[in-house]
This record gives sequence, structure tokens and C-alpha cells, in this order.
Amino acid sequence: MTESTDLSIRDLRRKFADKSLSPSEYWLALETHIEAWEPTIAALYAYDPEDARRQAAASTERWAKGVPLGTLDGIPVTLKELIATKGQPVPLGTAAVELVPAAEDAPIAARMREDGAVIFAKTTCPDYGMLSSGLSSFHKLSRNPWDPSQNPGGSSAGASAAAAAGYGPLHIGTDIGGSIRLPAGWTGIFGFKPSNGRIPIDPYYLGRCAGPMTRTVEDAAFSMATLSRPDWRDCTSLAPDNIDWMDLDIDVRGMKIGLMLDAGCGLPVEDEIRDAVVAAAKRFEEAGAVIVDVAPVLNRQMLDGLDAFWRARFWGDMTALSEERRNSILPYIYSWAKGGADISGVNAVRGFNQTYEMRKSCGKLFSDVDAVLSPSNPIVSYPAEWASPTNDPARPFEHIAFTVPWNMSEQPAASINCGFSRSGMPIGMQIVGPRFGDMLVLRLSKAFEDWSGGVTNWPKQPG
Repeated sequence: MTESTDLSIRDLRRKFADKSLSPSEYWLALETHIEAWEPTIAALYAYDPEDARRQAAASTERWAKGVPLGTLDGIPVTLKELIATKGQPVPLGTAAVELVPAAEDAPIAARMREDGAVIFAKTTCPDYGMLSSGLSSFHKLSRNPWDPSQNPGGSSAGASAAAAAGYGPLHIGTDIGGSIRLPAGWTGIFGFKPSNGRIPIDPYYLGRCAGPMTRTVEDAAFSMATLSRPDWRDCTSLAPDNIDWMDLDIDVRGMKIGLMLDAGCGLPVEDEIRDAVVAAAKRFEEAGAVIVDVAPVLNRQMLDGLDAFWRARFWGDMTALSEERRNSILPYIYSWAKGGADISGVNAVRGFNQTYEMRKSCGKLFSDVDAVLSPSNPIVSYPAEWASPTNDPARPFEHIAFTVPWNMSEQPAASINCGFSRSGMPIGMQIVGPRFGDMLVLRLSKAFEDWSGGVTNWPKQPG
């Protein structure tokens, strides 16, 4: 059969329906593929191939009878470790957490089971999901399939590595400051952070979203009908909307699209990334869009304020732990959070208030443009063993300046591959839309994927 990693959700559904391939046959081929990759990239947690075979067998029976449960029946999927699945612990990426089995499925896991998807593993993340790295005090070190000496990014580290390595068509990550888009950019995949509340989550936290991480835009779009179904546990979730997620055609003629090449603070953009994003913007211009340079929406006061708020919040959580458990936290994270011990309540609130300043800044920009293009990441790559692109807990968020504002403004944003560096590493472009403009982001992403041809030469299987 066609190489298993090349099959899209649409391809799989067609083959399941015409019985040229069963969910069980596909899973067994994928299982072999994963076994070849996993010792190298360590993307998975709670991997259970035996249970996956049982799920696939049940799906095979349903397809044989012509009664699939839903649009994702038989489709293998991974969920980021932070997304609870009943009966499995949620370590939060850290050795400091007591391993207590989850009492119930989180909303995303529940939706996947309702549709008959084959949940075969969780994917790794760093301690508390607070690093853009595959480094964790609990999980094995996750690596980038394009070059295992390099970092896959994070915090959806395992999800991005699994998608790039071809562990099936669908992986679900979470994003609070770029945790879907940053690793997507560094691994060459498509990562979609929808409008906040579009996909119900539990627990909720300021700026936290979930979204699909896939090799193609269409696979991400295909998953949204399932992921966006309502769940009472997320009081911030959006009202149900009858969106046709597969209506991906767009005519960009006359659209005013902003090009943001300066994030306003943080790490400077490397030349190779700048050149790739400018070249991508010209594709939109050639198709009839009006490209205009736009100023940053972020400044140093905003980013430092968010840092202070997050440090204070996490240090408050850590003081509730025993000394032994605190000492088991990744030293980088512990050092960063301990800086919150000296932040007063007043200054923590002042830091939190900077999220409103980000929101206002983003809103003002979108009063003048229809969409925004920018780099997803300011740098091409960094070592797998590093906790972050600076590897400095005193400068923890210098790499998120292009991504974090859109979490605070609750706007949809995606990362899509727009080229490769001279070293052969992927380069990601971020596409941002207005709040609730999820379909606009997907359509612009699909248009660019069609123009560029997408990534066709994925990393080769080890050995």
C-alpha cells in the first residue's frame, strides 16, 4: 500500500469505506513505522499499541457494517499529555506531580472517543508546559525528526515531532503563548490555534487553547468539526456554530494583509527566516492581495509584565508542593518560577494587566488589515538539550514575541512551512486572522499550501 505516512484523513476514510484498507491494517502498518522512529525522537508517552489494535479492530467492524461512529472513526490520533484521558495519570511533564489516574476524559479526548478515533498515545511536553522545548524532568528528551540533535520546540514537543515523523495524520496540542505554532514552525508541520473557546478545554487558563497539528491544512480542517463540539466544562467556549470546516477556497484579491517582520522585542529575526517570510508574502501579493508593512503589537513592558505574572502564579503553585517535589522540577523551570517569590501582589496584577494592553494593541492593528503574516519563530533552530532558544531562565520568553499576543487577544493563528534554511531545517510563517476568523486563517493557509506545493520530502525513517 501507499506509504502509511502519506495517507490523509480523506484518503483513509475513502479506503475504509471502499474496504481497500481497514483501520486494523492501517494501524499495523503505522505501528511498524512508529517503532522505527520512536527510539530516535521519543515523542510519545503512555503509548499502548495493544489497546490501539483493539480500538482499530472495533472500528474495522463498524466500517464493515457501514456504520462508523463519526468522521474520525478509525483515524489514529495522539493527544498532548496535558489533555486528560480517563484512567491515565497527567504528569504535566514534570517529576513533581503525583501520578493519579484521571477520573474522566477531558473534552477533546471525549470528542475523539465519540467519533471512534484511535487514541494510541499521549505526546510529551516539558514541565508544566512552560518551555518551548522537548526537555522535561519526567519524559525522555524529545527530538526534532529533521535533525535529532535539534529541538522540536514546545510545549507541544512530542506532538510536533510525531506529526513530522508521520505518526498518522492527526495530533492535538495546546497553546498558551505559541505552544502549537512554535514547534510547528520548527518541525515543518501545520499547527492551528483557533479562536479562544472554539475548542472546549478543561482546565481553562488565560490564553490557553487547543488545536490540531498535522502535515496538511486539510487534515487540520477535517478535525475541527469534531474538536469544536460544545462541552459544558469550558465556560469560556464559544456558542455552537454551523461552520463548514472543509470550505477552504478563497480569492485573496483586494485583501489587505499586514506583514510584520519586527516583533517589537525579543530575539531578532534571523535573515533566512525574514527572507522566507517575505518571499511567502509575495505569493499573496501575486495572487492579488495588498501587502502592507505593519508595526509590532508587542513591546518590552508587555512581555516583561506577562513574565512577572506567570512567575508569580507558578511560584504560588509550587509553594504548595513539598520540598522534595519542588526539588524534582526541572531546574530551569524552578529557577524561573522562584523569581516570582519576590513579586508583590500589586506587581503581579500589573503584569496581568499587560495582557489587556496586548489585546488592545492587536485590536487596533486589525482595524486596518484583514490578516497578518509574520515569522512563527525568530531563529532557525537550537540544540535538543536546551530548555529554550536562549537557554537562560532569566530571559525565558524572548522567542514568543510573534506568537503570544494572539493568545491574549483570543485571535486565530496558524504556522505553516514556508521554506527551509541552508542547514535543512524548516521555517514557519504565522498567519493571523481577526477574532472568530478561524476559516479565514485556514483558507489563507490552504491557498499558500497550494501555491507552494507544501512539504513533500519529509524526514526519512531511521535505518
